Amino acid sequence: MNARTINDRLVAPDATAAESALCYLTAAAGSTGAVLLALDAGFPGLAVAVIALVAFDLCGGAVVNSSLAAKRHFHRPGRTHWHHLGFVAVHVQPFVLALVVPGFGWGSAALVYGLALTGAVAVLGAPQRMRKPVAFAWVTLALLIPVGLPLALAWVTPVLMVKLLLGHLQAE
Repeated sequence: MNARTINDRLVAPDATAAESALCYLTAAAGSTGAVLLALDAGFPGLAVAVIALVAFDLCGGAVVNSSLAAKRHFHRPGRTHWHHLGFVAVHVQPFVLALVVPGFGWGSAALVYGLALTGAVAVLGAPQRMRKPVAFAWVTLALLIPVGLPLALAWVTPVLMVKLLLGHLQAE
């Protein structure tokens, strides 16, 4: 697999060099920050490694999903609500974190995942011109709900919501 193919999969087909660079820099910075928080919290090595990967995906993905290249790709003709809902549904990172991170319980994972998935249904069910305001309303209110995550992982819910509801679901 060549570098262009990898970039097409991680960012989007025909992403500019600037879009790609910003996505990768944000992913790396987010991963580094998350690792520092995890180490400071005293999480075990496996948890730190998984947190690093999840943070790379979520932080980089939040930027990717806001890029024009990703908008063209994910909202091209023929894409349906089911494609977008499926994209949200496969983001099971809260459950992966619950497997390995002490203090990240299954109930918290289900709540974070449920907020993202239910938010996606609300956004996709809204008329086109209301999707962005509905997404912002949902994310704003969802972030007021205490989900019971360890402090070192307080970033997970907001970054997941930004990536999926404010990024991916918005066609622009």
